Formats: sequence, structure tokens, C-alpha cells
Amino acid sequence: MSETETLPAAGSAPATAPLLSVRNLRVEFPTRRGTLVALDDVSFDIHPGEVLGVVGESGAGKSMTGAAIIGLLEPPGRIAAGSISLAGKRIDNLPYEQMRRIRGREIGAIFQDPLTTLNPLYTVGRQLVETITTHLPVGPAEARRRAIEWLELVGIPAAAQRVDSYPHEFSGGMRQRVVIALALCAEPKLVVADEPTTALDVSIQAQVIALLKRLAREKGTAMMLVTHDMGVIAETADRVAVMYAGRIIEIGAVRSVVKEAAHPYTAGLMGSIPPISHRVERLEQIDGAMPRLSAIPPGCPYNPRCPRVFDKCLTLRPELLDAGATRAACWLYDPK
Repeated sequence: MSETETLPAAGSAPATAPLLSVRNLRVEFPTRRGTLVALDDVSFDIHPGEVLGVVGESGAGKSMTGAAIIGLLEPPGRIAAGSISLAGKRIDNLPYEQMRRIRGREIGAIFQDPLTTLNPLYTVGRQLVETITTHLPVGPAEARRRAIEWLELVGIPAAAQRVDSYPHEFSGGMRQRVVIALALCAEPKLVVADEPTTALDVSIQAQVIALLKRLAREKGTAMMLVTHDMGVIAETADRVAVMYAGRIIEIGAVRSVVKEAAHPYTAGLMGSIPPISHRVERLEQIDGAMPRLSAIPPGCPYNPRCPRVFDKCLTLRPELLDAGATRAACWLYDPK
């Protein structure tokens, strides 16, 4: 059975048609020494109103997946196989200008570094108003009112006064809140959020998480939340996909993945989080490091670090298999 065929049962996704459908996505980087595979056969769905968390170590392919979805892969990166569909319409093969119109109106993007998103020459109000009037049927006065409202929603104090400030007049955390407002102000169907709360203090993190959850619930917005913070995932996401070496190795309802991790890598991630219910002398650790793209081993890519490795893991790559409450790409769950 292929990975695509197994997807509908993974986790607790609604029975409605998915808003975002990624199928067998493969992203390659041609180099003089050969072709590097950054994403290999990645498939998942996100439904309206659902938050899918994507977690994994640095280099796992989380941000690369988001960049492929919004059409912002850095050259020479390219989508070599698979498809990406939004509301039933394929978008990975659209011309640049057509994809640019979809970004902002139908897909909002929140990046980790606000300096790459905000134009330093324009006030934040001008940038918000321009986004709103470009994508929504409102005039400048109404757009300005909405811009102030969005700044208030993301926690900018004295928003009516700060709306005419330039990005450099805000702190790093404040700029990140402006970026979030910029991504949400056109009320897109899908939001790809790449580490959206990294630069924020804990109290503002909670406020932003509540805003993202409310947007998903009230507006039916689908959300892909990329983060390394399992606390943010547990608080925000409905389902979670765990990535390793450019592949999804486990996917399911967030509670099931956190409480009953099936893949040895996921179990290692969960074991590295300090529990609050009792004291432990030593946290678990995962020995070794994620392989470079030029040195991904055959079979299961996790096999050099896995404490439960056996012969089959060294030669054959596992697809996503039933693993109780989740699906895991692990031969431990092969019924044969």
C-alpha cells in the first residue's frame, strides 16, 4: 500500500474535503556533484479549520515543505515530482504571476524573520492597507480601520498611533506581531506559519497562539504550523506530522503522538521534554545527528540512530503503516 493511500486514516482529520492536499511531493537541488533530495515522497492533507503541526530537528524539511506550498523555493530548488492542490485546484505548476496573486489572498505566510517580510521604506500601516485593498473589496479608509484592528488583535499597544510607524521603530517581537497581522489581514484560506512565535516572549506567545486558533475555528482557516516547540504544537495543533531527513515518519492526532509516540524517533523527541508531573534524574537523548542530504542512508533514514534497528531497516524504506492511534514509517508495525 502506498503512503498516499494510507493517509485518510492518519490522525483525526475531518471527513470533509481537504483544503490543502500535498501528494508525493519531491523537492530536489541539482548540484555539480549530483542531485540532492530535500523532500522525498511527502503526502498530507489539511482540512478547513484544522491546524497541522509539523515538527522535527533542523534540516528535517519542515520549512522546505512550507516554501514549496507557497511557491517560494530558493533556486536551484525545484519540485521534481508530486502535486500540491488548494481547494481542489493544483497550484504547484502555476506561472509565477498567477501564484503571486494566490499568495496573500488565499495563502498567508508567516516567516520567522520579520526583516525579510516587511519593507523598511514603508510604514506598517501602508503595508497593511496595501495588502487589504489588493485582496479585499474595501476602500482605503476601511482598510486603514481594519489595519488598526489587526494590530490590536496581535497585541500592538496604541495601535492607532503606531500604525504610521516604520518597521525599524518596533522591537523584534513587535515586528513579528506586525508580520502575523500582515499574513492574516486578507483572511486567507490557508496560513503557512514558520516558527511564528520564536521571537516573542511567553505571554505574547500565548496571545498569538490563541489568535491563530480562533482564526482557524471562526474563519475556517486551515493552518500549517512549522515549529520545533512541542509546547506550541500541543497547545495549538489538531494533528501533528513528525519529519526526519525530508520525510514524514509519523502523523496523527496531536494527543496520540505526544502520549503514545509510535516511531522510535518521535519517542526520543518526547522523551527529551522535561515532565512537570515528576522529577527525573536524566532526560533521554537521541545519539548522533541527522544525516546530510548527500549522505542519507538506504532503508529507513533513521536506522543509524535507532535503538530498535534490525536487518530490514538497513535496506528497505518503510511507508506509513498503521501504528495504533497514529501512522508511522517504521518496520516495527509491519503486519508481515
